[in-house]
Amino acid sequence: MSGDLIGRPVDRVDGHAKVTGAATYAADQRIPGLLHGVLVLSTIAKGRLTGIEVAAAERAAGVVRVFTHLTMPRLTVPAAAYRKTYIPVQDDRIHHSGQPIALVVARTLEEAQHAATLVNAQYRAERHRSALHEAEGEEFVPPVTGGEPNESVRGNPEAGLAEADIRIDAIYSSPMHLHNPMEPHASIAHWADGQLTLYESTQAGNFARTAVAQALNLPPASVRVVSPYLGGGFGAKSAAWPHLLLTAAVARELARPVKLVLSRAQTYTAHGHRSEFRQRITLGAKRDGRITALVHVSTQQCSATEDRIYNASHSSRTLYAIPNLRIRQQAVRLDLQTGSFIRSPELAAHHGLETALDELSHELGIDPVELRLRNYAATHPGTGQRWGSKHLDECYRIGARAFGWSRRDPRVGSMRDGDIRIGWGMATEAHSCTALPSAAQLTLGTDGRATLRTGAHDIGTGTYTVLTQVAAQALGMPLTAVTTQLGHTDYPAATGSFGSATVNSVTGAVDQAATAARAEVIRLAVADPRSPLHGLPPERIGAEHGYLFDRDRRRRDSYRDVLARHGKPVTATGNSTNTPNHTTGAVFVEVRVDPRYGKVSVSRVVGAYDPGRVLNRRTAHSQAIGGTIWGIGFALMEHAVVDPAHARIMNATLSTYLMPVHADVPAIETHFVDKPDPTSAALGARGFGETPLTGVPAAIGNAVFHATGRRIREVPITQDKLL
Repeated sequence: MSGDLIGRPVDRVDGHAKVTGAATYAADQRIPGLLHGVLVLSTIAKGRLTGIEVAAAERAAGVVRVFTHLTMPRLTVPAAAYRKTYIPVQDDRIHHSGQPIALVVARTLEEAQHAATLVNAQYRAERHRSALHEAEGEEFVPPVTGGEPNESVRGNPEAGLAEADIRIDAIYSSPMHLHNPMEPHASIAHWADGQLTLYESTQAGNFARTAVAQALNLPPASVRVVSPYLGGGFGAKSAAWPHLLLTAAVARELARPVKLVLSRAQTYTAHGHRSEFRQRITLGAKRDGRITALVHVSTQQCSATEDRIYNASHSSRTLYAIPNLRIRQQAVRLDLQTGSFIRSPELAAHHGLETALDELSHELGIDPVELRLRNYAATHPGTGQRWGSKHLDECYRIGARAFGWSRRDPRVGSMRDGDIRIGWGMATEAHSCTALPSAAQLTLGTDGRATLRTGAHDIGTGTYTVLTQVAAQALGMPLTAVTTQLGHTDYPAATGSFGSATVNSVTGAVDQAATAARAEVIRLAVADPRSPLHGLPPERIGAEHGYLFDRDRRRRDSYRDVLARHGKPVTATGNSTNTPNHTTGAVFVEVRVDPRYGKVSVSRVVGAYDPGRVLNRRTAHSQAIGGTIWGIGFALMEHAVVDPAHARIMNATLSTYLMPVHADVPAIETHFVDKPDPTSAALGARGFGETPLTGVPAAIGNAVFHATGRRIREVPITQDKLL
């Protein structure tokens, strides 16, 4: 069996389909008789509908029906995979600006859009709140976030702070962030013979099926979700959202397929976001750099109807050997849409921790890398258990050497290029990776080709390619002989693509299925008198390049010939349950600051990572590039502007919600330790996708401080804060 495929930077197997337009996204489906839906949204943040006039809209050309809370079919709030405790367009209550209040269905999109402008709503508005400071004193601690309690204590934090020689006590904050995938949410609901097929832009087809089945009181088996390609998700598409439930309901009511695609502005209120976040971090340390205590209290927004929060303080719990720790993750209810997971939900808290550590290193006069090494956690700080594998110390050394960190002059403002201030900063990267039970099926056809099917998704991370590599290696086949099919609930159930879970969860199942299929073909070959391998012990048979061969390679048979003689396909399945884990790394950043204008540009980034075994160096490098770009946005640009008078997002367009473009992104150098994690069922790999974002914002902020002496604790670091 060839071992060459794993780790190779092979091209994306789905690349040709995407660049030629052959890849079919949710909104691309062509269904006869398709109707188009458009949502009408609330213009107030809190209150009640006192009236809604739809007669003009119903008279408009092409309109089939206008659904309001008075006429929308009744739905049940799903118990799972749904991020709200209510469904809109079911009653007259308004919980946030931009909440759906009606759904117009027409023959064409343009007719539906026009009719939606004719719906006239009357409200009785109530006083609303849209910022954390407006709910000060009303903080509460939700029960659980990410499977962990929101309040916990380790050791004696008060005593730890008392014994400290140096304290850092500061507040760090970040604004609301939006996902902004290139592809907006799209749903097509098509009923036929009592079966509902949903063409849906989702990161978790099985979650969407469960939510819709519960909302419509259907058996899950009668709902199919098809989502082979996504134009990005970043957490926005990991849960089912109201527009999907409403589309399915009206399609059943009208007995016609209905398509609903959110406008760009609607995506800013139709699904979750990263909540406004404020954290107070108190660090105590001895003069030798040993941290004696950490108190980390964070406050974040949840909606008025929810008690879930999504920005976890996982790094504070696990990243450093801190004996005395207090974590409190608290929430306040505001009249905004529900928050949700968004690209590296642990990032906000991690940013505060890594900035505070840089402040501590400056106060102590200890190099930032050395400070982290002096507090290195060789075992889990909470349980004392050894990690499956952890090579973060190697990441520090590899990254520092590649960046040239030893040449850094630690004096603030000491590095210059003419009038331009140069700053070097670094931070640890860290993120948990989820693992959920997953299954895969592999079929070898009589033509000798393999088809792999699993319900997982590729949200642009390279899942198609990596799983094809895993299957091809286990079979001993060329990549071109394996076709991978993803994103369909008819396929074996698998994890959704969120929480850095896909590789961690699905890889083992794919390897099992391919290995079992290979073993069955070998069994057929050695039992077949017509095969050159007849009579050989199965354990002597290897596989490579589509052929099965004896150990001495003098006798061989091909998959195609064995299966052609057999006359029917061979199918095998695999099931995998991996363990959740933690992936770490280190990032080093150079910034250039023009003091005349306060302009910051990132001029160099070097990252070193420990994701266990690297399954494809090209897609892993791509993930590091994507994470770095999001980190630049978090640090320097991204923020949703909420109008306090109306609780509306004022910059709900790609032209006003600023994100990095190519001109903002330097060359990004990546390095991987590439040592398999022996405890991982994913061939030694761990989830990686969200890790490369986590340290970048703090590294940029730390570099800005090194360049200017200005410690900006409120992101984004905009020009006005440096002038």
